[in-house]
Amino acid sequence: MARILHTAVAVPGSQNFTGTVITLTAATPGSEEEVVLTGTEMILAQNTHASAQTVTVTSVNDPFGRTKDIAAVSMATGEFRIFGPFNTTGWAQTNGKLNFEASDANVKFVVFKLALP
Repeated sequence: MARILHTAVAVPGSQNFTGTVITLTAATPGSEEEVVLTGTEMILAQNTHASAQTVTVTSVNDPFGRTKDIAAVSMATGEFRIFGPFNTTGWAQTNGKLNFEASDANVKFVVFKLALP
């Protein structure tokens, strides 16, 4: 199945006095998730399931031959976790996207894009 494309939410700067509304999106197990990677993206995950679930972020070989996924990180019921920011080196797939997934649709995601000074 095709991956589900997420749109990163820009983190508001210090001159934003109203904040930014965020919406968490349910994971799509079997289709998996992706976001265009610029090197400043972070993933916030929440497990809303009644039991532990997992999150995985897929890496790629870097120029030094290293590859190390964030593999099946267990999240307790109600837990939030933040991952990243993800540099393009070692994380961007050949299509320029970051791939991630959850074990259950009760894991919800939002991707943030950090503003650079």
